[in-house]
Formats: sequence, structure tokens, C-alpha cells
Amino acid sequence: MYRFKQSLHFFKPKNSTFINSSRRFSHQSQLENAGSMASRLKTRSVIRFTGPETVKFLQGLVTNDLRRLENPQPEDRTTLATTNAPFVSVPPVYSALLTPQGRFLYDMFLYRPPQADEKLDRTGSGPGPDSGELELFADVDGSELDELLQTLKKYRLRSKVEIESMADDFSCWQRFGQDLTQKSSEEPDAASLGWGGGFDRSGQSSSQGNNCGWLWYRDPRLDCLGFRGIFPSNTTPPLVEADKETNEENYLLWRLEKGVAEGSAEIPKGEAVLLEYNLAGLNGISFDKGCYVGQELIARTHHRGVIRKRLLPLKFVNDSGKEVEQKVAPRSEVIDASSGKKAGTVTTALGSRGLGLLRLDEAFKGSLTIRGLDDVKVQAIKPEWWPAEWLSDQQEQTSTA
Repeated sequence: MYRFKQSLHFFKPKNSTFINSSRRFSHQSQLENAGSMASRLKTRSVIRFTGPETVKFLQGLVTNDLRRLENPQPEDRTTLATTNAPFVSVPPVYSALLTPQGRFLYDMFLYRPPQADEKLDRTGSGPGPDSGELELFADVDGSELDELLQTLKKYRLRSKVEIESMADDFSCWQRFGQDLTQKSSEEPDAASLGWGGGFDRSGQSSSQGNNCGWLWYRDPRLDCLGFRGIFPSNTTPPLVEADKETNEENYLLWRLEKGVAEGSAEIPKGEAVLLEYNLAGLNGISFDKGCYVGQELIARTHHRGVIRKRLLPLKFVNDSGKEVEQKVAPRSEVIDASSGKKAGTVTTALGSRGLGLLRLDEAFKGSLTIRGLDDVKVQAIKPEWWPAEWLSDQQEQTSTA
């Protein structure tokens, strides 16, 4: 894809929508036509963990297995490195912290930045000195930052780990769009740059990183969500052009279409059960690791195999099927219009899209509406990434009952 500039006029690629950073797209088709985009996630913040017991401390708290962050695997290593891209690069881990009763508290993306001896020094002549200390960074819900820090420090006790906010120094970013879902994880912009099977991987690494060694990574939840990363706040991440940066609400719309919730505004704190919010399918839970806070409810529900409610993408339309904007609010009840029976609850809403926690035996009947808004119909959509057994298991349970 080529873009030419003359004075203040821009020639846009065919079938592409020019992105205004303050504009919110109202329809998914507009988002898809816009190509790849990037958003600074102002709703997210960053925490840093340092100390010899960092992984051990977090391993006993969160739902996913973090041992790979401490002991990189062979596939995390490369022989090609640049001064701004490391030769050890461990993908981030998506996870959650629960109440002792197994209910959701906070979600987080945990990153292991390359250590000095895992990347070239600024001269490019060789690796830097071994710092001897592991550090991890966490991309967390910004609205819960202070409370999360207090919770972590409460659990720390005598563990040799330091915990501090890096909200002023680092920012969280997301690259997403239809173009990115169609490319491989190793070649994020290969199609637009004309790279083939023999392209320069060290040059590609350079384009993905910056002079501090920070990289874009495939979103650990789903490939269709694009790429995620933490970058110094005083820099613009690589591969983010001025006309590709867009409002964070567009990223929210992209997630709503995929049926993915994020943060305590969308996953109710102290209430949500992770399996109902599909975190097992989003690579947010390990069922093989040791004990962690709140594990009992998760393990029992998983092994019982009975999950009657799940989070689903929703579309709000009128009687003629036209999408309706800004009529539905979170916590609205979804009901079966034919029986008046409650089918679930809207958890998130933006424009004509939303997310809802619905009973699977009611979700796809085609007669759903919002209580008190008879002129608004609700269409529940099965995400493409869902495992087939999620619905087949429910059908078996229903027939058995």
C-alpha cells in the first residue's frame, strides 16, 4: 500500500477509509474498510515488578502459568537481532487476579522485557551486561490502578519483589484491523511492504521495535485482535503513522464484534466467573499450573463442564432490522419477547453494538428484546473463534434436562 502527499492533500488507497483520530465508526464494515489502525489505550496503565521472586509471587496469584516468562523456550530465541530488537523475545501472557471465592477482580497482560544480555548494546557490537534481575511489566485497568497496587502489596508479605506504578513512563497500545487479521504473526505488514518468503527478518525486527527494545506482540488472546504492546510514553510506537492512529472507542467496537471483554468496566469486579466470560478460550487460564487465589471455583466449574451462560456479541436493531444507536445501556435486561423470560444482561454497549451475558438455551431463539424497550430487538452472534463444543455441550445438557 502506497500513500503520496502533496501539500495538504492525501491520496487514499482504493477501498480504504482515511482515519480521523477523533472519529468513532458506527458500523463494523467501516472499521474493516479502514485497514490497520492503532490506538493508545488511555483506559489502561502499567505496573512494574522487580526482584528475584517476581515470577514465584505472581504465579501463586494469577490464573495463568508464568514460568515461561522466567525461563524462555527455544522458540523465543533468534540469531537475528538489531540494536533495537532483542534475540530473546517472550510473548506476553494474559491472566487475571481473582477473589478468594473465585470471582474476577482484575485482568492483566504480563510482559517480560529483554534483559541487557539478551539484546545488542547501543553500539551493536555485542550483548550488554547481565543485570542479574528479572523485571516484568503489567498492562492493567487504569481505573483500578491504585486499588490493584494495594491488593498486590497486601499479598506480597515477605516476598522479594518490588511493585511500582509506571503510569507516567509507559503507555499501552493496540494495533488492529482487517488487514492484520489476515497476516501471519511474524509478518505484520509483509503484504503492504511487499515482503516475500525471503525478506530481511532483522530489518523486520527493527521495524517492529524501537531503540529501547520494546516490540509489538500478537495479542495473546486471539489473533483477530491484532497486536499489543507497551511503549515509552514519550515516543510513538513503530508502524504507527499519523493517519493510522484512531480513537480507542474504535478498538472497543472491534472487540465487541469479536465478543471479547476487557477490564472491570466490562467484566464485573467481584461478580464475574471467568469461564462465563470465555477467558479459557482467550488463553487467560491454565488448568495445569499449581494453586492460585480463587482456583477452586474455576477448577470445579471446568471439570464439571456445565457452563449455562456465556458472554456474546450483541447487535441492537429495530423492527425492520436497521441498527439503532445509543438506545441500550449496560445492565439492561435481555428478555425473550415471546415468553417474557429473562435471557441475560447487557454488560457493555456502544452505539448499536454490545456484549451480553446470556443463557445459551435462550440466546439464539431470535425473539430477544430489551426490557422496557419493545422497539429494540437484540441479535446474539456466535463468534467465529468459539470452539464448537461450547454450543454442543449446552445442547446436550438441554436435551438431558
